Amino acid sequence: MNALGKFPSPAEAASPAPTDLAITVRDRRFSRVDKPRWWLNGDPIATAWLHSLSATFPRGEAFFIESVKAFREGVSPQLAEEIRAFVAQEINHSREHIAFNRSATDAGYDLSAIDAHVVEWLEITRSRPMIFNLAATIALEHFTAMMAHEFLLRPEYFEGAHPDSAAMWRWHAIEEIEHKGVAYDTYLHATRGWSRWKRWKLKSLVMLAVTRDFVHNRIRDTLQLLAQDGITGPRVRWKLLAYLFWSPGVLRRILPAWLGYFRPGFHPWNHDDRALIARAAADFADPEAAT
Repeated sequence: MNALGKFPSPAEAASPAPTDLAITVRDRRFSRVDKPRWWLNGDPIATAWLHSLSATFPRGEAFFIESVKAFREGVSPQLAEEIRAFVAQEINHSREHIAFNRSATDAGYDLSAIDAHVVEWLEITRSRPMIFNLAATIALEHFTAMMAHEFLLRPEYFEGAHPDSAAMWRWHAIEEIEHKGVAYDTYLHATRGWSRWKRWKLKSLVMLAVTRDFVHNRIRDTLQLLAQDGITGPRVRWKLLAYLFWSPGVLRRILPAWLGYFRPGFHPWNHDDRALIARAAADFADPEAAT
């Protein structure tokens, strides 16, 4: 492990992704049947939080794909294959979250305001150099990988959930962990001519901005969805903050991994958590092996 404040040598900056890493495309389709309005254990707060996340995924994952593909020229054959698998996984995730979001709409939720905010953000990204968008992608991919780790590590996140909805989130979590290094390795390739300081500075400043927007926007959107159920007021805000930062406390629990992102020499595969997905992956048979 590199000491804090010491930037890695060029050799150390090479990807530490496991040599036997397999990114597997599991082309699963989950039930489109009606489910309870508060499908996560009858809890409106937990349900609204996950709907607020899911509503951003279809457009967000298309943005990730575009940002990574913009820098695939000249990558190694292994990374090229990993990018192909990453794209295939993200396309499938988008399809299933579109269906999941449609079920929320069918239950009576209006997700249009969330989608409009995402569209507005994407319009801003079009005026930026693509390397900034790739830096935003690696920051957001780190968020998804951190939460995926939590979702697989702690079954309590989905206790009492509608079985098919819980299965969809676990499937998504498995594949987010598998491909968590792809965008980052693409960023290392795209910035291979940069100084280590410049590379670290860009990704760190972008992560700070992404974190501010992610936490603020997801809390705002969750409260807006709760308001559609007539659940409002200061007490509800405190209950949401308790859900996020106390129990089960996903945002509190990911804090160490979030801080690790700023360590010189960070790479998503500094922590190999594939053992976490081994048992869960058995639930999703007949995959198409992508690497």
